[in-house]
Amino acid sequence: MGKKESYEDEEMTVELELEDGTVVNCAIITILTVEAKDYIVLLPLDEDGENEDGEVWFYGYAENPDDPNEEPVLEYIEDDDVYEKVADAFDEYLDSCEFDEIIDDNDSEE
Repeated sequence: MGKKESYEDEEMTVELELEDGTVVNCAIITILTVEAKDYIVLLPLDEDGENEDGEVWFYGYAENPDDPNEEPVLEYIEDDDVYEKVADAFDEYLDSCEFDEIIDDNDSEE
């Protein structure tokens, strides 16, 4: 299997410019919809493409429906209540991922 991985297998990443001007490369974990609005979950990576502390960042996420080629807009979440809801949704997402893995491991016992 010397073939290079297909595009789908690659991790999607995005460059995020912080307020101080530094640019952080982040892996896109998922996009969550909370109360009819989309939020993106990012995993900040260091120069080696690693994340040591497991910290994730949540941002509001908006695509331009009229121009799919336009870069999506990421918005800082100002509201603590909204942030909590997104964090809870992400916890549920993680739980469902682990649940899927458990199901996969059992190979449908019918």
